Amino acid sequence: MLRRPTVPIPVGQGKSIDDILSEMKLTAFQGRKLAETVDVWSRMLRKRRTVIWFGFAGAMIPAGMRRLLAYLIKKRMVDVIVSTGANFYHDAFEVAGGKHYLGNEVCDDRKLRRQRIDRIYDVYADEDRFYQFDRWLDNVFGEQLQDNYQYSSREILWQLGKAFYDKYGEVDSTLVSSYRKGVPLFCPAFGDSALGFSLMFANRKRKRNLILNAFKDVDESSRITEKAKNTGVVYIGGGTPKNFIQQTSVIASYQTRHDRSHNFAVQFTMDMPFWGGLSGCTFEEAQSWGKISSNASAITCYVEATIALPLVVHALAERFRGYKREVPTFDWVNDNVELTFEKTKL
Repeated sequence: MLRRPTVPIPVGQGKSIDDILSEMKLTAFQGRKLAETVDVWSRMLRKRRTVIWFGFAGAMIPAGMRRLLAYLIKKRMVDVIVSTGANFYHDAFEVAGGKHYLGNEVCDDRKLRRQRIDRIYDVYADEDRFYQFDRWLDNVFGEQLQDNYQYSSREILWQLGKAFYDKYGEVDSTLVSSYRKGVPLFCPAFGDSALGFSLMFANRKRKRNLILNAFKDVDESSRITEKAKNTGVVYIGGGTPKNFIQQTSVIASYQTRHDRSHNFAVQFTMDMPFWGGLSGCTFEEAQSWGKISSNASAITCYVEATIALPLVVHALAERFRGYKREVPTFDWVNDNVELTFEKTKL
């Protein structure tokens, strides 16, 4: 136990972010944990025939993380994404020209309300501009969807990514990049967002019959984990995206009668386990449910995501420049999915 001393980080020029994080592995506390998340994520990328699930909650897009997330998709460092309707909405809003603005958490929110400015901690947004975009979703995008067809959230988000690609071309966007790279997007709480209520208005005001089938989401997502030989998970925050990904392993184990617990796990969170909520739930606790393998390479870093993501993504970009990974492709036919793998340069 006394064989490996900590090593103080030397200050020097010419270091990459990956170099600095590698040095942090010989320090302590959450600095070391942050460095170890890069190592576990790297093992996922190097492991053959592995599907990497990526779940992110919180206001990541308004906080300026859109291009980092798009990079992970375009470079196929993640394979399936689960997020909140709000994140997909804000992604679409920015692609359509909307902005989020630097604000201040110390302010008069009643004054902001009078000026129709919405606040997300220290980020401001124009509510009138949101309303215009909601109208586009209702009037224009809603018309591109079929009445009486039971959509999964994946199918609606694929259509939205296609609509934006057709209109704006190749842009840094979770929706557009996923459409272009064939990365499935799931939103298990679709109705809990402006995406959901905008399409609801298409039903209410235009007498459409657009149907979102939440059971189809569960079926499609679990089939991916059923078919995958190895799976890894990366969680930014927790909440519904985390649980939705966790449950795919439980369902897959029921269906196949084989252990389909996730083999790799990385988590960035600020929540604590002693409140009993899923966002702070440890991977050790998840092992009791069969969600995370008892032999998994797993690490949790207690850090705010907007600090961790820029560092971790840049370190992965430096470490895997030019690397060829076996990337899964998804062929959706008759409510089923077939997985094939092909080597792709990251």
